[in-house]
Amino acid sequence: MAKRMTQKEKERVSRIMKLLDEEYGTEYRCYLNHDNAWQLLIATILSAQCTDARVNIVTKDLFVKYPDLNAFAGADVEELEQDIKSTGFYRNKAKNIIECCRRLLTEFNGEVPKDIDDLTSLAGVGRKTANVIRGNIYNIPSIVVDTHVKRISKKLGFTKEDDPVKIEYELMKVLPEDHWILYNIHIITLGRSICTARNPKCEECFLKGECPSSLI
Repeated sequence: MAKRMTQKEKERVSRIMKLLDEEYGTEYRCYLNHDNAWQLLIATILSAQCTDARVNIVTKDLFVKYPDLNAFAGADVEELEQDIKSTGFYRNKAKNIIECCRRLLTEFNGEVPKDIDDLTSLAGVGRKTANVIRGNIYNIPSIVVDTHVKRISKKLGFTKEDDPVKIEYELMKVLPEDHWILYNIHIITLGRSICTARNPKCEECFLKGECPSSLI
């Protein structure tokens, strides 16, 4: 859809955005618990291949044990591995978190940067994680492509791509900029409650009139 959007397609996108707004509201919210930018950064690194609920359980104690960037930067990697083991891929995550925090201290004066290139230069930070920070901390219009966004965007016909970066750029062309952040929030909620991966409840979905998948 992104290459040549007709007026009819633009109107359809507008209707979908309106329906999402009406169902879920327009308030920005983040499903990862955090008190500041560096906590959200670490929580997002931990969320790779892990549920937000599990990450929140882990970070509840983790951020008490490691109360600041210096604590993470000086952490024993094997001990940190055990602290985050239940999030999966814990060896890589522990190594990346320590390296990331050290660079934040030495190169960014302990501040989480807002520039996309600076963010993605940090260990364990790809575009998805960077866009979570940009959108939730700095309110910079950003599209986060997680599993829900990838799956449901394809169902809606917004993209045919499989690569998250390509999907991100396609969605930037399809979606109005004022919905870039909201779209991820809305689609996560939709994907968890109605448009689930295994048993989508198409008959209950408020988007069924606009979704090609529900008409098959």
